[in-house]
Amino acid sequence: MDSDRFPLLIKIIDAKDDLSIQVHPDDDYAKVHENGSLGKTECWYILDCKENATIVIGHNAGTKEELSRMIHEGKWSEFIREIPIKKGDFLQIDPGTVHAIKGGTLILETQQNSDITYRVYDYGCLSNGKPRELHIDKSIDVITVPAKSAADSVKSVADLPVNTLNELYACKYFHIYKIDVSGKMTFEQNAPFMNMTVTDGNGIVNGQPVKKGDHFILPNGFGNVELQGSMQIIASTI
Repeated sequence: MDSDRFPLLIKIIDAKDDLSIQVHPDDDYAKVHENGSLGKTECWYILDCKENATIVIGHNAGTKEELSRMIHEGKWSEFIREIPIKKGDFLQIDPGTVHAIKGGTLILETQQNSDITYRVYDYGCLSNGKPRELHIDKSIDVITVPAKSAADSVKSVADLPVNTLNELYACKYFHIYKIDVSGKMTFEQNAPFMNMTVTDGNGIVNGQPVKKGDHFILPNGFGNVELQGSMQIIASTI
């Protein structure tokens, strides 16, 4: 890996309340406007959520002019687009995508190793008695218009073939896989690394017991990987 930092961040986010509405820049914008930083591409796997849950993904503006007007006039109910989600859904969040996690949602997030975030709207939340900083001008600069359709924003990956490396998404920053182990399976690990998160069940990885909530890395050159048990794993690499 030609980098001074590990290329991915893996997070579990347990949103008790609605989180701020955000957008991230791409690499080109961040390089110019954020002192040479990387942009941020990420994805979410829904580990759990309440009944009839929704998530903010995309927006309803048709042009940059309409986008700017909605934001500056605080027309949040017109601007924000919420879509229904359920456990086992997967969402790819490219730079320029307006997004926010709603309260009662538990997600596994895989992202570029960057913390550049532009806050579009924060529901009037306070930090130390003061409103948190918003980044309106930069947000308007980077938000993609029109937004990707709601139908293209989320896909259900709950029921995929078992004992297979099912690729959920691939881009220049990461590859994401879902593995549903039922009994026994093997695969060859030849990637630069593979982050593994056990999201359900339990089993054995090359003789090592693992269970829901465990995280581990299979390094480059690990070779043959033997999985046994009844478990679900989300894996990522570059």
